Amino acid sequence: MKILIDIFSAFIRIGLLGFGGGPTMIPLVHNEVVVRYKWMKEEEFANVLAIGNTLPGPIATKMAGYIGYKVAGYSGMFLAIIAITVPIIVFLICSLTLLNEYRNKPWVIGMAKGIIPVVAWMLTKLTWDFFIKGYKSIGFILATAMCVAAFILINIVGIHPALIIGSILITALFTPIKAKDKKI
Repeated sequence: MKILIDIFSAFIRIGLLGFGGGPTMIPLVHNEVVVRYKWMKEEEFANVLAIGNTLPGPIATKMAGYIGYKVAGYSGMFLAIIAITVPIIVFLICSLTLLNEYRNKPWVIGMAKGIIPVVAWMLTKLTWDFFIKGYKSIGFILATAMCVAAFILINIVGIHPALIIGSILITALFTPIKAKDKKI
């Protein structure tokens, strides 16, 4: 029963504090799952995030469902999904109603502009953390080359990020693991 309470409290916090949508919730999910409750190690979290990004739908909900299932089975899965989505739904209904009423007020316009730097910082921090993990596992040069290639393919060529992630996953699937990389 305690584990279900922990799952609910972790994902309700994420649902209440995750301004900006799914991508901005990822650092919050990481903090709850890896740092606070230690339900996953860094590598497993990175794998869940990578696979979750290749699937359609909101990333936070997919991650909540998987993590809840991993920790406490189907009841954990349902509880995590409910905890992360209900606050968002209630907040969305309330805020859109208020926004529609007060959308031309200066304080609403200022508040909307103020959220942008916070979301940008959260995404920058997440990107930096994953880059550090990447270069520790595959080396600085290869990690940097992959980042530059992904940037060019996504922003200049216009390829969807899911295709980039999917191709990396397929490449990794067919790349043999060296003896020194195997975990015993």
